[in-house]
Amino acid sequence: MSQLGNLDPDTAWDIMMLLNEINMRGTTVIVATHAKDIVDRMKKRVIQIEKGNIVRDDKKGGYDSET
Repeated sequence: MSQLGNLDPDTAWDIMMLLNEINMRGTTVIVATHAKDIVDRMKKRVIQIEKGNIVRDDKKGGYDSET
């Protein structure tokens, strides 16, 4: 698993699980990351922005998914 910020992989995943719990209780959580494996495992909404424009908005996307 790649890192989230400068965290080791286990700590990064623990933080993502805490954020997921917060989200499940009704709070919107926004995470900006290049951690492909975390994005792919979470299967949450993915919004891709390039040069200030939204180029993709997938409800249950992965890092490179088109659906």
